[in-house]
Amino acid sequence: MNKAFVKETEQDDDDLEAGAPPIPAGVKNYMTPEGYDRMKTELLRLIDVDRPEVVNIVSWAASNGDRSENGDYIYGKRRLREIDRRIRFLTKRLDLAEVVDPRVHHGSDQIFFGATVRYENLAGEEQVITITGVDEFDPLKGKISWISPVARALTKARTGDTVVLQTPAGEDELYVIDVTYPE
Repeated sequence: MNKAFVKETEQDDDDLEAGAPPIPAGVKNYMTPEGYDRMKTELLRLIDVDRPEVVNIVSWAASNGDRSENGDYIYGKRRLREIDRRIRFLTKRLDLAEVVDPRVHHGSDQIFFGATVRYENLAGEEQVITITGVDEFDPLKGKISWISPVARALTKARTGDTVVLQTPAGEDELYVIDVTYPE
């Protein structure tokens, strides 16, 4: 086939999971114990429950004869590919995982992975964020990835420090009000 019709990318299709940010080259996939357990539970459920269930449906549908118009067969094969892609993705991410327990920093006022930080910007807006792993971030719940610009700016700062954050609109200063870790 001519190369003009082939889409070549630098990343593997398994790394292009919907909403999954890439892990920077040469670094580990830092995760909290809770995030690691959640991903491992999903992987085991896919392997032990979902995949065998779909394989049974596809086998049954294939035994019915003509596969070209067999919705159960066509949908089942598509679902099986999705499950296999997700299994490969989770396996890769868990293999790269470096579980970091934020409880080891309990009582510290310095910001590291797993910290919950309350800070104020120049506009006087107060925010509360928790620094988590790449696969655990949820901005609506205040969980940001450790590779995000805000987390990188805040890392190693202490309560009472002011750090500079580079934004597309220019520089912003963040004043660290409070730092906490789980017990």
